[in-house]
Amino acid sequence: MSFAIQVDKLSKMYRIGAVRKDVTLREQLMELVRRPLRGSGSIEPLWALRDVSFSVAQGEVVGIIGRNGAGKSTLLKVLSKITWPTAGSVRVEGRIASLLEVGTGFHDELTGRENIYLNGSILGMKKREVDARFDEIVEFSGIARFIDTPIKRYSSGMKMRLGFAVAAHLDPDILIVDEVLAVGDAGFQRKCLNAMESLRSGGRTVLFVSHNMAAVENLCSRGIWLEGGTVREDGPAREIIRSYMGTFAAGQAQVTDLTSVTERRGDGALRFTGFEMLDDRGLPLSVARSGEFVTLRFHYAAVTSISHPVFGFRLLTEYGTLVTVTGFWHYGIEVPLLPPGKGTVEVTIPALNLLPSRYVLSLWITGSGGVVHDNIDNSTVIDVEAADVYGSGRVPDSRFGITYFPQSWSINGRPVTKLTTIDETFFPEEVGSDSPSS
Repeated sequence: MSFAIQVDKLSKMYRIGAVRKDVTLREQLMELVRRPLRGSGSIEPLWALRDVSFSVAQGEVVGIIGRNGAGKSTLLKVLSKITWPTAGSVRVEGRIASLLEVGTGFHDELTGRENIYLNGSILGMKKREVDARFDEIVEFSGIARFIDTPIKRYSSGMKMRLGFAVAAHLDPDILIVDEVLAVGDAGFQRKCLNAMESLRSGGRTVLFVSHNMAAVENLCSRGIWLEGGTVREDGPAREIIRSYMGTFAAGQAQVTDLTSVTERRGDGALRFTGFEMLDDRGLPLSVARSGEFVTLRFHYAAVTSISHPVFGFRLLTEYGTLVTVTGFWHYGIEVPLLPPGKGTVEVTIPALNLLPSRYVLSLWITGSGGVVHDNIDNSTVIDVEAADVYGSGRVPDSRFGITYFPQSWSINGRPVTKLTTIDETFFPEEVGSDSPSS
């Protein structure tokens, strides 16, 4: 196997409070002005990266994930040769195009057109090669009207659009993209992801840093999780994302406390005391994902024996649209007598068929004769994030509604697999001869 990137025991240290040597004359003068105003604090080392090792095969698409300050951007800067490592080695095979910050690689005084050619020459391309891609770059960026305007007059969004268009279209062997995609609108982000998908299918290597886990899962076959400047996990993207997302719940209150809720109805003989979400391993979740397994656990406390209790809940959108109502009655569960004490009631959902959004739970418990023991409107929320629920690489978001359903398609009785281009063999020879009119 040939490798595009090889990283061996890479470390990068910064000295907090140290005077940098690679500064301009202006920065040196500013430093002289500031120095008397500063205290005599000690210089502290900060390891942004520590003993990071991994290899990336040619044509592999790797997502780099981790919290802010984990070392992701520093790693990409070292790979792009924007900064140099303190220790360790990096070996890169092929031309690298990087988009790490808005406007990276642009000269403010030059026009958009001139910057495209400048970037091409930096990548070692001849003018005729850039000429062949120029129209594609301009069309993709959507700034044709301003292509002969100096970059310094561009907004940050315009710079980002042009920067990505240049990086993706000038035939790089390796494309490195940081979180700058978050600057663009949803339509442009989809264009960027489609462009990276095309690079992947064309055998290009892509390193992609993003906090959008759905995008990472969709685009990347592999994930590298950085934490505290070191590699915590490296493996299949879906598994790495799952482990990473699980750490967010670990740092939060595991159970939503419902005992202090005052806006509730009922006699209080049986009450909800808490709520939590769990994954298929029984670990707490702070955020659910479309299409994935989830358990909703409701904690209760009964001060006396309760005859025929019925637990249930209403699930609504954050705007009050009812999604579903369900509970013991709907599922046919009969509990003749619930003894006093504390306990839990769980509902397990093998695949959460909700599209990304925030949802609200309203809870109730009734008893014999319709007596209301507890009723809490808008008791807690469930946040659902996007996932590749159809396995097609096209991630539906909240614009596509509230829910989705598993499905399969066929044309003229013949099953169609995902991401398939349909040829003429799927259609009868006399199309439309006896088809119903529209």
